[in-house]
Amino acid sequence: MEETGSGWSLVVPLKPLALAKSRLADAAGEVRPALALAFALDTVAAALACPRVADVTVVTDDPVAGGRLAQLGALVVPDVPAAGLNAALRYGAMRVRERGAAGGVAALNGDLPALRPAELSLVLQEAARAPERAFLADAAGVGTTLLAAAPGVALAPAFGGASRARHLASGAREIALPHVGSVRQDVDTAGDLRAAHALGLGPRTAALFAAHSAAVQAPGSG
Repeated sequence: MEETGSGWSLVVPLKPLALAKSRLADAAGEVRPALALAFALDTVAAALACPRVADVTVVTDDPVAGGRLAQLGALVVPDVPAAGLNAALRYGAMRVRERGAAGGVAALNGDLPALRPAELSLVLQEAARAPERAFLADAAGVGTTLLAAAPGVALAPAFGGASRARHLASGAREIALPHVGSVRQDVDTAGDLRAAHALGLGPRTAALFAAHSAAVQAPGSG
């Protein structure tokens, strides 16, 4: 795919905060919704700071998260399909293209609190070399943190669980780059959060991590 001067439009899904990051419940307790919001804020802020990103659309029904993310400069749309992660991503991509965005569209996980704009730029640069669709596997090599589609190409997301295998089977090209750990390190467990902390957390997540370290660093979690 050719990389356009208009840049990439990213679509970030976010569950209502009361439901988000359920696998962190035991480790984080009452801090869990705040952590989920901090993850999303740090992810979107880093994405908007990436020079290859034109805009970020967040699909969420959470009014608090939506308001905070809009303040950062994200475009926030409700989860109209209300039919799960992949339906939300398809809807977000549709809304992006309805706006007439000329560049490619990429789905990005909203739980990348260590995300670095420079590393995201490298991933998107590599995605632009794929003929139609490309994806980046998560740190575990099982899931997916980013799926990109060229202009005019359906995103066709298959996130959830072993999505790396599904995206490969769908014909998407896997992005294999060194030194982009911050784009691969999503957070579902306390172990994931410790790994993200080692990479360097964004400011909002770092503040919560420091304030509630006894909970979020619970040994043996994850």
